[in-house]
Amino acid sequence: MSINQEDVSRIIRFYPNPATSLINFDFQKNYDKTYNLQIFNFLGKKVHEVTNVTPKTIVSLSDFKSGVFLYHLSRNGKVVEIGKFQVAK
Repeated sequence: MSINQEDVSRIIRFYPNPATSLINFDFQKNYDKTYNLQIFNFLGKKVHEVTNVTPKTIVSLSDFKSGVFLYHLSRNGKVVEIGKFQVAK
């Protein structure tokens, strides 16, 4: 099994991708309860927010439509990681 350099530098891992009914966000390192997770649709509108995330956070996608979404992981008002995932319904 090879390790992708991008995976090594990530704070959180998210799966499955594409997702259908829920998506999991697991902290790989540097977990801190002050993290904030925001999810935006591809047009930049915030569609979901989790404050004080847990080491394993599950987000229900029941109100999400199919498409590409961006997540921003921030701490103390600073974005520390950005990623994207797909919802396929």
